[in-house]
Amino acid sequence: MPIQQTRRQVAALVDHTLLKPEATAADVAGLVGEAAELGVYAVCVSPSMVSAACSAAAAGGLRVAAVAGFPSGKHVPAVKAQEAAQAVACGADEIDMVIDIGAALAGDLDAVRSDIAAVRTATAGAVLKVIVESSVLLGRAGEHLLTAVCRVAEGAGADFVKTSTGFHPAGGATVDAVALMADAVGGRLGVKASGGIRTAAEAVAMLRAGATRLGLSGTRSVLEGLAPD
Repeated sequence: MPIQQTRRQVAALVDHTLLKPEATAADVAGLVGEAAELGVYAVCVSPSMVSAACSAAAAGGLRVAAVAGFPSGKHVPAVKAQEAAQAVACGADEIDMVIDIGAALAGDLDAVRSDIAAVRTATAGAVLKVIVESSVLLGRAGEHLLTAVCRVAEGAGADFVKTSTGFHPAGGATVDAVALMADAVGGRLGVKASGGIRTAAEAVAMLRAGATRLGLSGTRSVLEGLAPD
């Protein structure tokens, strides 16, 4: 099936991402400049980089997203919530939080729900995306748990469910995972596909499977593979 989405259409759904631990304020300023040039929706950075991102983005109208509990999700919920709240106080418009994957695999969905709810309460007004590490859940427990975790996220007040951190060795976004997640939330929440998306064909496949946002670090190369407007 030919790629039909144009460069501008896909760019408008992208969180242009820089989460490398060695990133500097200068790197973040470069990220924001590239994001403005490419016409993306938002930039996504580490919590300590939010102020730098917001300063650089102030004139361009770009949204800023920050991660919380990243990348392991094994933070105490109160700490995760405080991290997210501070990012919002520094200017972040969106929070991408990682759930406690181990709690989900152990079947403790109440703990997962409480974790998400703590961050939701601490970040009223911000868009909340919940990272579920879909490849881990599917690989270890199957479709039922991924669906259940997405529905728990919805019940706890999430705005999006998100496939992956991109840091877990189990892998990142897959078309199958995105389709399952989209089916689980039934259009009531957004679905962010993130992790390992490196080509235009992969990006379009995620969108066709039901993704409504893309997390990309190699945004320019992905967009260059699409037809111009």
